[in-house]
Amino acid sequence: MSRPTGRVLMLLELLQTGGTRTMAELADRLDVEGRTVRRYVDRLVELDIPVESVRGRYGGYRLRPGYRLPPLMLSDDEAMAVLLGLVAGRRSGLASSQRAASETAAAKIRRVLPVRLARRLDTLLESLSFTDRPAEQESPDAAVLLAVADAVHHRRPATVRYTDREGRRSERTLHAYGLVAHSARWYVTGLDTRIGAERTLRLDRITDVRILPGSFEAPTGPDPAQRMLSGFATAGYRHEVTVRVHGTADQIRARLPASVATLTEYGAAAETDHGAAPDENQRSRRWWRVELRVERLDWVPPVLASLDLPFVVERPDELRDLVAALAVRLASSARRP
Repeated sequence: MSRPTGRVLMLLELLQTGGTRTMAELADRLDVEGRTVRRYVDRLVELDIPVESVRGRYGGYRLRPGYRLPPLMLSDDEAMAVLLGLVAGRRSGLASSQRAASETAAAKIRRVLPVRLARRLDTLLESLSFTDRPAEQESPDAAVLLAVADAVHHRRPATVRYTDREGRRSERTLHAYGLVAHSARWYVTGLDTRIGAERTLRLDRITDVRILPGSFEAPTGPDPAQRMLSGFATAGYRHEVTVRVHGTADQIRARLPASVATLTEYGAAAETDHGAAPDENQRSRRWWRVELRVERLDWVPPVLASLDLPFVVERPDELRDLVAALAVRLASSARRP
C-alpha cells in the first residue's frame, strides 16, 4: 500500500477515536503539512465517510456524531497479520472444531483485499513451510472456551461437566484461575471445590459450563501457566526419581523443563524454582534437587548425560543401574577399533 493511502487510513483511525482533532495534531501525527491533511480529508469525503470541519479556536476535524464505519477496514500489515494468524491457528491445533470458521474468515478477508496484495499473500502462503506436522488434538468447543474465559475474568465460580482420561464423567465446581495453551491443547487451571485442591482440566473434555453466583479470590504466587506446569511435573506416575545436580537452574531447565521436573535448591535455605524468569540465584552454580515422576526410566539416563553436569542419583536404585549401563556403553563406543 502506498504511503499516501496508508496515511489516509491512519487519519481515519485517528478520527475514529472520537472528539475533534486539530489540524496541528493531525499534521504532527501523520508527519505531513496542513494542506496535505486537508487533501486526505477530501479523499475520505469522496469515499462517503462523513468528516466534518469544526471551526473556531479549537476547531479541526471529526467524524459525524453517531457514524459507524463498516466492520472491516484493514491496512496491508493488518491483513497479513490476521491471515497468518489464522493459518498458524489451524496448524497449532487450536481450531479443529472451528476449522471451517477459520477458513471462511480467511476467505472473507482475502476477498476484500486489493488484487495486488491478495496475490502477494497467496505467494507467501504457497512458499511457506512448517517444520512440525499439523496438530491432530481435539480443540475445545467455542461456547465452553468463552464461558470459562468469562468465569476467569470475573472471578466467578462455575460448574463444569468433565470426562477424565478413563472415560469417567463427573460434575465439578471450579474456581478457574486462568486459561493456558500448551502443546497444542487448551487447559483451565483452578481450585476444584469438591476435593479442595488445585486441578488442571483439558477444555476439550468439558461439555458444559454454568456460571454460578458469587465470587472468589485468586491466590497469589505463580501464574496459571506455572501452576499447570508444576502440576504436570508432580502428577502420579510409576517411578519417582530424585537426582542432585550441580549447575545453574537455566542449565537444568534446558533439558528438564518445568512441565517435567521440579527444582529445589539443595541445602538449608531451600528455594523452589517454578520455571519463572531466571534471577541471580538461578544463574549461579549450586546443587539442586531435581524431582520427577515418570512411567519409564530408560529415557532419564541419556537426559542426565546430556546435561554435562555433575549429578548424584538419590532414587530409585534401578536408575543407578541404568546410568551405569549407559556409561559402559558410551565407554565401549569411545574405544578405538
